[in-house]
Amino acid sequence: MFSEQKPDQIQDWTCVYESGTQYDAEMVQNYFADQDIESQILSKRDSAYNLNVGQMSMVYLYVPNEQLKQAEKALDDWKNGIINIDDIPADDKPSEGEEQD
Repeated sequence: MFSEQKPDQIQDWTCVYESGTQYDAEMVQNYFADQDIESQILSKRDSAYNLNVGQMSMVYLYVPNEQLKQAEKALDDWKNGIINIDDIPADDKPSEGEEQD
């Protein structure tokens, strides 16, 4: 009934991630933002059926072509669990009076 959806061709942008759920794409987009990689989500969600998973709700994450290599490396690191986040979790911050390593 449905043929496999493909990401749209958008001038100067490349699709680097696709998912059946919006929140997966948003997690990667937020990681890219932390890595200073610009990205945009294109949702193919069919609101007539109110579906949010599967072929009728494909979500694509695009990056500018000039940031493609940086985005591919960041995505590869994301998939391999090598996540570089600038923020220090509150539990790891030194308390007042403690010295930082």
